[in-house]
Amino acid sequence: MSHDELVRELATKAGFAVDWTDQSGARQTVTPETLRPLLSALGFPCDSEDAAREALKSLDASGRTTDPLVTATVRTPFAVDAKPGAAARLTREDGAAFDLTIGEGHDGRGQMRPILEPGYHRLAVGDAEFTVAVAPQRGRTILDAGRGRRMWGLAAQVYGLTRQGDGGVGDMGSVAQLAEAVARAGGDALALSPLHAGFSADPHHFGPYSPSSRLFLNPLNADPDFLFGEERVLEAMRVAGVADDRARLERDALIDWPEAAKAKLVTLRRLFDSFREVELGEAEPCRLASDFAAFRDEGGQLLEEHARFEALHAARFGADMGQWDWRSWPEPLRDPNGAEVAAFAASHAEEVDFHVFLQWIADRSFAAAQSVAKRAGMEIGLISDLAVGMDAGGSHAWSRQEDVLVGLSVGAPPDLFNAEGQAWGLATFSPIALKRRGYGSFIATLRACMKNAGGVRIDHAMGLTRLWLVPEGGSAKNGAYLSFPADDMLRLIALESERNACVVVGEDLGTVPDGFRERLASAGIAGMRVLQFERDKDRFFPPEYYAPDALAMTTTHDLPTMAGWWSGSDIELRGRIAGEQFGETADDDRAQERVDLWEAFRLAKVAEGDPPPLDDPEPAVNAAVRFLSATPSKLALLPLEDALALVEQPNLPGTGDDVHPNWRRRMPRPAHEMIAEPAAAARLASLDRRRNA
Repeated sequence: MSHDELVRELATKAGFAVDWTDQSGARQTVTPETLRPLLSALGFPCDSEDAAREALKSLDASGRTTDPLVTATVRTPFAVDAKPGAAARLTREDGAAFDLTIGEGHDGRGQMRPILEPGYHRLAVGDAEFTVAVAPQRGRTILDAGRGRRMWGLAAQVYGLTRQGDGGVGDMGSVAQLAEAVARAGGDALALSPLHAGFSADPHHFGPYSPSSRLFLNPLNADPDFLFGEERVLEAMRVAGVADDRARLERDALIDWPEAAKAKLVTLRRLFDSFREVELGEAEPCRLASDFAAFRDEGGQLLEEHARFEALHAARFGADMGQWDWRSWPEPLRDPNGAEVAAFAASHAEEVDFHVFLQWIADRSFAAAQSVAKRAGMEIGLISDLAVGMDAGGSHAWSRQEDVLVGLSVGAPPDLFNAEGQAWGLATFSPIALKRRGYGSFIATLRACMKNAGGVRIDHAMGLTRLWLVPEGGSAKNGAYLSFPADDMLRLIALESERNACVVVGEDLGTVPDGFRERLASAGIAGMRVLQFERDKDRFFPPEYYAPDALAMTTTHDLPTMAGWWSGSDIELRGRIAGEQFGETADDDRAQERVDLWEAFRLAKVAEGDPPPLDDPEPAVNAAVRFLSATPSKLALLPLEDALALVEQPNLPGTGDDVHPNWRRRMPRPAHEMIAEPAAAARLASLDRRRNA
């Protein structure tokens, strides 16, 4: 077998699709030259023939070991790595234990009898003992949450919400105000942009979909009023000398992330100092001190590692801007379990404590906002957003290097819309490490996103089956699809969904593998149906085309708002990048699309007469909302921008600040006040009619 043949065999066994079909239906083959760096990042160097043979042996050997966790579904037999007839002992999660005998499966492998109770149970067979994660038939669905009725809600960019005292970045106080207002209007859900932890030492890195860690939260979205009260927070601002700066930043139409972050963190630092002096200084622990200690205990090693990273990152990056990425730090500091990191944490204990404090405030703020939403009558409440990956230079990649494919970037292959493909600069889990390490990192990530929410949206849910990966910094053309253990991951999602009473939505937009949406539905995960995408060449699909178990939306954060789409403002923006010719062609296409969409509105009896002019998009927005309300989908989510008929979209993918202020727009006034104004209130009222339709 030649070197190239060895590389292809190794890649296939490791899960890479050496042969695949692109969006146009053409067959593609990944070259050995492309596969080698991908395999090396996966832990299988193969630059020489001998190295490739050794990597194959290593991979084959790992396949013969017992995984620390296997998944199953209730009332369904499942295969185990044990000889038929072997004695076994099952210890359920509730402590009950049973002796049994392993049966024989159809393929000659051992087969375990069905387990009736969902949960994480222990199975001992001979010298081997492992966890069996038994999932329900499906997780909690939007049909379960609404008890069969049709619900609605809004989707909001948290950072862009405004209230007096937010310091220039939207926070959970604004979320609570908006949730309460939506509930009063009859809504059952408020979907949020990602709240994952960023980099406190570098507020220039503020994109919500490229976090440092998905296990923790961004303290800039925290509202300390929930814990300390408004008066104490105002006093902290006064002592810190940032009250005027914060008030000025609150008046800006665009977020000044560096300045707003500085003012917020200075305020939180002063609160931390006060907390140490008052609550932690008391002889007997008070309520806040006890709650802080309980939070720290619950967070355990993961929380400690994140706090240490934040303190280290501030020290290294603060001293040398070339050390932003932990991979550029001195070698001893790259090891989170090493002696030098422990020594740093000991000598900077107060700084580490501060970052634990920030996470405490962020967590309790999120929980408080969800409590407000539920008390106001929402069935679901807040829906969190799980980004598809994390920054390779961040907290999770540093603290759990064995879990993450550092050196590879998630992206998308070349397609009809992007001939160069896409590399998003995000790292992801290693599917091999997931299985070897009992899916611990994946389960922890799910729990972090479900902890304080009634729902979670999984960004780019196709990543549960495969992801396009490219060498970090390389061309997206030089990539390949890597498969993931979808059956295991879907069962774990269903199990955690039930345990956390959390509905799950999978973002299934774009190139979707055959049968994928059916797999999501069988696990209880709702797909997404977005008005701008639900069409063929000749028409937009009618409301009845939308699946009852899917989430219906007018648009998303990466697409034009309905007012922007109708007016063509997105074409104008894209034309600045692609050139005048693009704009002319796109204008012609959009003109026909407007006719087609208005015809769909008329047929659905949500509009009549002629289409409105481009400079008056509100009638089209109103019709789109009524159309959304008419769908049989059990949950319809209206982006806040469409509820308010705004033209500008939150994000224009592939652009910088010179073209579009991505992730920076602030609402001109508090959102809970704006949705109460007549035009917006009428849109929400038309949505609310679906509940009893």
